[in-house]
Amino acid sequence: MDPFGDVARADHERRLRLLTRRLPGRLQATIRWLRKPDSRSVRIPAAVLLIIGGCLAILPFFGLWMLPLGLILLAEDIPPLRRLRDRALGWLEGRRPHWFAAAGRSGERRKRRARPAPLAPAARLQSDRRPDWP
Repeated sequence: MDPFGDVARADHERRLRLLTRRLPGRLQATIRWLRKPDSRSVRIPAAVLLIIGGCLAILPFFGLWMLPLGLILLAEDIPPLRRLRDRALGWLEGRRPHWFAAAGRSGERRKRRARPAPLAPAARLQSDRRPDWP
């Protein structure tokens, strides 16, 4: 048994869990259920349908978001895709670390950031004034 493999697997699971938290509540629950080992008979057809839907992104109901979601689900069962998924998640975490922030929206509303107060008009500097003409 490879101890580093377990650490890497836990890291990839953490990334997937953090990304899943960014989804709407119902979709979170569905993705969690589909990722369970018992759901393999539903996961593979759902992944294939999502990939096909992603390829049909030009149609109104479908979208490009379906393609990566289908590939991620399919990667649960196909080891070469799993390695690609893990590398892509590592790259994505390096490029967009805020997507993997630990503060998820699990059941609670996202708090709005307070907007900074508008700046007071700056006093005119001496150099900004028109020169006095003789």
